[in-house]
Amino acid sequence: MVVGDVTTGTDVLIIGAGPGGYVAAIRAGQLDLDVTLVEKDIYGGTCLNHGCIPSKALISATDVAYDAGQAEHMGITADPAVDLEGMVDWKDEVVGQLTGGVERLCKANGVNLMKGRAEFTGENAVRVAHDGEGQGSETIEFEHAVIATGSRPMELPGLEFDGENVIDSRTALALDSVPAELVVVGAGYIGMELSSVFAKLGSEVTVVEALDGALPAYEDDIARVVTDRAEEVGVDFHFGESAREWVESGDGLTLRTENEAGDVSEFGAEKVLVAVGREPVTDTLSLDALGLEPDREGFLATDEYARTDLEHVFAVGDVAGEPMLAHKGMKEGEVAAEVIAGEPAALDSRAIPAAVFTDPEIGTVGLTEAEAEAEGFEPVTGEMPMRASGRALTLDETDGFVRIVADEPSGFVLGAQVVAPEASETIAELAFAVEMGATVEDIGATIHTHPTLGESVMEAAENAREKAIHTLNR
Repeated sequence: MVVGDVTTGTDVLIIGAGPGGYVAAIRAGQLDLDVTLVEKDIYGGTCLNHGCIPSKALISATDVAYDAGQAEHMGITADPAVDLEGMVDWKDEVVGQLTGGVERLCKANGVNLMKGRAEFTGENAVRVAHDGEGQGSETIEFEHAVIATGSRPMELPGLEFDGENVIDSRTALALDSVPAELVVVGAGYIGMELSSVFAKLGSEVTVVEALDGALPAYEDDIARVVTDRAEEVGVDFHFGESAREWVESGDGLTLRTENEAGDVSEFGAEKVLVAVGREPVTDTLSLDALGLEPDREGFLATDEYARTDLEHVFAVGDVAGEPMLAHKGMKEGEVAAEVIAGEPAALDSRAIPAAVFTDPEIGTVGLTEAEAEAEGFEPVTGEMPMRASGRALTLDETDGFVRIVADEPSGFVLGAQVVAPEASETIAELAFAVEMGATVEDIGATIHTHPTLGESVMEAAENAREKAIHTLNR
């Protein structure tokens, strides 16, 4: 029988097995729905295979080597040798363990896994083209669909990815040797994370950014801490420079940039890493056959139930728009599955934390002081500098601070910004505080273990009340 002759049915069709898609599939399976999960590449999506997990693995491995070589003031003398190929092999083992786990969890929860590329052929049907010569295709009819096709790196005109000279983050994470010279286009979170990694591995790293500073999504004092640290490890920044084109030059290439005045600059490199953002993957789905239209940038609008403009179609993860965070996609996937199953569920976006794994890390949640004031609150802030933290001193990582934003009349925590070692962990407590409606008094009254980085949260909360012990009050 030809595969293309087969038509099957399912309660829930999910396209894309990244964090949003596989979580939706597992939760729907737990709720006794018949679930089919279609994935064209590898289970786990970009996050597990080419983004979150591999980048953090390389960041951790790089820091082990770099920190050991910079510890003479602690009485440690070492000259670590880095085998990038071996480091990448270890990273791949970590990735393989997690992606294999996703597949096993899906099967254990009764999810029907299907490899292939899905395109809608009507309001309640898709055609899945299977990989491999002669594999054909089949039609799946569904009652509900969840679109979870993720995102891909954005290209720039004149700097299209070729995998050799001009590379994206995925290729950068799989290099088997350290480029002698690397130019990074873009000083957002991906560019900042990877520029520090390669600088610590020995590359001469130059970052060019069209805007006038790094990490434009974050407040200036946060971005400054990270930028200063990146410069300390050897990253050279050039702001106000828009990348235009590259040309071959000797054994490498030359990147040409242009500023607002029209002046052209040239930067030599072995490779150019373009990290200017990501765009949703919705153009491969034939959405017109479904009757669904994305916005100009390709995103699908959704409500608090992760539902699109169509009652029976949901979108989760990066395709549903900012913030493009794996954990936000996971929660959306869970909500979508529960709504489909008739369970009471909705997404509360007030307390979605974000983290950047730079040096030091950044963690944020909720409102900044300016945002709180714009929304009509009377904000008060409390801060704890890491240089006053005993644990930060013992870690030899004293850059940064913890800041809490609260409503002064009520004391309710409205948001927090952390730039500090392990900020990605510290922000969880503050996200919980925003979610539960905690006050700065609640946090200050909670006894925190000493000596820990978490104490800085307590001190920042007390600082907002002018009762801090280990830092000067406002």
